[in-house]
Amino acid sequence: MKTNAAFFIALRYLWGRAKETVRYLRGAAAGIAVSLVPIIVTLIVADGMIRGILDRYLEAGSAHLQIFEMNNYFNDDNENYINSVNTIKEIDGIRGVWKEQRGMGVIAAKNNKTGVTVRSLDSSFWDDPGSVGILKIIEGSHKPETDRDIVLGTALAENIGVKTGDTVRLMTVTTQESGRMTPRTAVFTVKGIISCGYNELDALWCIINLEGGKRVLSNGTASSLLVKIDDPYKNAEKILFEIYDKLDARYSVYTWKELLRSQYSSYETTRQLLLFIMALIVIVAAVNVSSATSMLVLERQRDIAVLKVSGASVKGVAGIFLWGSFLTGLAGGIIGITLGLLIGVNINFLVRSLENILSFFTGLFNGQEVKILDPGFYLETIPIIIDWKAVLLILFFAILCSVTASLIPALRAGKLKPMELLRKT
Repeated sequence: MKTNAAFFIALRYLWGRAKETVRYLRGAAAGIAVSLVPIIVTLIVADGMIRGILDRYLEAGSAHLQIFEMNNYFNDDNENYINSVNTIKEIDGIRGVWKEQRGMGVIAAKNNKTGVTVRSLDSSFWDDPGSVGILKIIEGSHKPETDRDIVLGTALAENIGVKTGDTVRLMTVTTQESGRMTPRTAVFTVKGIISCGYNELDALWCIINLEGGKRVLSNGTASSLLVKIDDPYKNAEKILFEIYDKLDARYSVYTWKELLRSQYSSYETTRQLLLFIMALIVIVAAVNVSSATSMLVLERQRDIAVLKVSGASVKGVAGIFLWGSFLTGLAGGIIGITLGLLIGVNINFLVRSLENILSFFTGLFNGQEVKILDPGFYLETIPIIIDWKAVLLILFFAILCSVTASLIPALRAGKLKPMELLRKT
C-alpha cells in the first residue's frame, strides 16, 4: 500500500463522518491540546521572568562585563587607566564603559536604619538606553548630580521611611594607611527614588556618584569597570576575548554569566523542572491516543480484512493507524499550542483581571488586596518572550508521544488475519 493511500485513509478516519470510536481520536486530540496549554504558558512565563530579571541585573546591576585590575583600584588620574578605557571603547560592539566602586555600609534616617550596598559610579551610567529602559522614576531624579546627592530604591526608601529632599546618614568603615579600620559618617540628601520593577534590587540600591564615593569609601575599596555591549546574550564571550587581546595581563574580565552564575543556574534549573513536570502531562494525554487507536482497530476490522485480501501488507495496514495517531498528535498539538500562545501573550492582562476579581470578593469581607504575583519576589510585569525553537520541540514531542503510544495497537492491526476477521464480521 502506498504511503499516500494510508495517509488519506487515516485522515478519513479522523475527520470523516464519525462512529463512536472515531470520536475517541478526536477526544484524544483534545486531550493533547489541553495538556499542551499549560506547558506553553509555563514556557512563556518562565522565559519572560528569567529574561526580565536578568535584564534588570545586567542593565542596572552587574552590567554585561566587568573588568578588574590586579590592584583592585582604578585611579582616574593614572594615564594607563585612561588609555585602557579609551582602548576598550574603541572595540566594535561596546556601548559604554563606566567606573564603579562598591562597599558595604549602614544607612540611617529618623525612623529606621539598615545595611546597604553602596554603589559609587559615574552618573552617566544611568543615561545609557539600557538603564533608562528598565528604570522607573518614583520621585525626583534617577541619578545623583553632586557629591552630596543619593538615590535610593523604592523598597529601601520605604524601609527607612524617607522621601525626596530628606537627609540620611551613610556610615561606612574605611581602612587607613596603617591598616587601622575607622568608621566614617557622611550626610546625603535624597535626590530621587527609583524602581526597576524587581523588589530584590530595589531593596539594595543606595547610589552615589564617584565624588560622593570619595567621601565615604576607602581608597582601597575594590573598583571595577562596567562594560555594556550591543547583544549581551550572544556576544559576551566574543567581546571578552577581544578585550583580553587589547589589555595586558594586569586585568581580569568576567562576563555576566560568570558574575551571575548562581542566579542564572537557579533560574534555568527551575525552568527545566517546570517543563519536565508539564511534559509528564503530555505523556499521560498520549495514552488516550493508544486507547483510541485500539478502539478504532476493533471497529474497523472489516476494513482491515478487505485491505489485507486486496494485498495490503502488515506495514501498510499498520501505517494507516500510525498516520492516524500522527494526525491526532499534530491536530492536538497545533490547537493546544495556539491556545497556549494566546493565553501566554495576554498573561499580564489575565493576572491583573484575576487579581481584581479576587480583590473585589475579599474586599466584601474586609480582606486585603490579592496579589497573585507578589512584587517582593516576582516582576511587576512579565515580559513576553516566545522561544519558537522550544515551541516546535514541544510540538514534535507531542506528535512523537502520540505515535509511540499507538505503535503496539497499530502493529497488532497489521498482523490480524483477514479470513478470521471476515468470519467474525
